[in-house]
Amino acid sequence: MKCAILAGGLGKRLRPLTSTLPKPLLSIAGKPILVRQFEWFRNYGIKDFVSCVGYLKEKIVNYVGDGKKFNVNVSYSFEEEPLGTGGALKNAEKLLKNESHFFVLNGDVITNLNPLKLADELKGEIVGVIAIVPLTSPYGIVDIESSSMVKGFREKPVLGEYWINAGIYCLKSGVFDYLPVKGELETTAFPRLAEEGKLKAVKYDGVFWRSIDTHKDVDEVEKALRNRA
Repeated sequence: MKCAILAGGLGKRLRPLTSTLPKPLLSIAGKPILVRQFEWFRNYGIKDFVSCVGYLKEKIVNYVGDGKKFNVNVSYSFEEEPLGTGGALKNAEKLLKNESHFFVLNGDVITNLNPLKLADELKGEIVGVIAIVPLTSPYGIVDIESSSMVKGFREKPVLGEYWINAGIYCLKSGVFDYLPVKGELETTAFPRLAEEGKLKAVKYDGVFWRSIDTHKDVDEVEKALRNRA
């Protein structure tokens, strides 16, 4: 089974770090995001990757090569202009269409969740399964009593009643019929699949999951990973 990594984004919110380096190669706690993703999937027996690259693509190709030095196999799908997550995956169709199903991963995600659970749910008419994780509040919470007296404070608690897209999917090859030539997977294919009853979600609670979008994320994830070591 293959995993497509969507690694073509501009990483604008991380500049100047991403002015000369693509976001998937940013070092987090001493190791590039992309390498962490290789190692994570390799732990679950998946060693074949399609890297969908665009912005500063030559940096990724030069660093990763064919993946052998990371004990994986890497092929590439190149985009000459930003295509969005849906367009990038559509652009890689020739490398994935012969797979009965495959994983798709955003190139800025660091997690330890078990992706194989997604494949287990890809049954019947279901075309796609997405991983979802509990929403963590970006702010601290103030707990108050009915009398408005402050009971205490909670720093960025998990809001268990809300779930967010973790940027990790398992898809059947039929998804290519839903993908745009240019556009976002999350706003084109997924709404259509949901409307047709062909999209499912798997909840992951109690796992480590973060996406690297801002400088604050870099600092917080580095601290969290070093504390887990």
